[in-house]
Amino acid sequence: MIKKILVSQPKPSSEKSPYYDIAEKYGVELVFRPFIKVEGMTAKEFRTQKVNILDYTAIVFTSRHAIDHFFTLAKELRVAIPEDMKYFCVTETISLYIQKYVQYRKRKVFFGNTGKIDDLIPTMVKHKQEKYLVPMSDVHNDSVTKMLDAKKLQHQECVMYRTVSNDFTQEEVKTFDYDMLIFFSPSGIESLTKNFPDFKQDKIAIATFGPATAKAVKDAGLRLDLEAPSEKYPSMTSALQDFLQKKQK
Repeated sequence: MIKKILVSQPKPSSEKSPYYDIAEKYGVELVFRPFIKVEGMTAKEFRTQKVNILDYTAIVFTSRHAIDHFFTLAKELRVAIPEDMKYFCVTETISLYIQKYVQYRKRKVFFGNTGKIDDLIPTMVKHKQEKYLVPMSDVHNDSVTKMLDAKKLQHQECVMYRTVSNDFTQEEVKTFDYDMLIFFSPSGIESLTKNFPDFKQDKIAIATFGPATAKAVKDAGLRLDLEAPSEKYPSMTSALQDFLQKKQK
């Protein structure tokens, strides 16, 4: 019986989150506790990459973390971002977040619809004259580089932030008592094994979002009970609802 679920993400800011509907409908307790946190690179660390922000005319943002750490670093480096700098974002939500740092002008902000950079690339190709800078996490592969190379776009990827384990307190370790754990990145699995080296899964269900996270669970020798997204259930909440419904039968 699933009664207490740990969701390894920050608590939703809106009370309208589907997670709350699930908690009420299926009588489960949801605890939001990130296993990982994001830290920005220091100006000194960033300089070692020998990247000059002002050499570029457009910035590609794949997350709000990227926006936060780009503008924080620019401030630390005392780089004044030009008024005509263009911004390309993987979703409209991320593009609107830029307003936290600069005045939003539609003529210089572009966005995709799916949250994937390959959906954004056709728009970038229309602006082939731009020199693109892509702020990234320390955990990434070369897929973005390959896609932009294929379109012969001028670009440079750089690391501006890193993902680290969000360590558990001794009290949290003592009271770690869940029927289900939900993970959204391989780093979350690494954090689990780091914080709980003697972790025994037994009847605890594990759910993951994304193929890389699912692989990390299997590589750690753990049992994967729920994998999202799928064609039928594109979100974690829809997959979780189906999982709990079947469990109640």
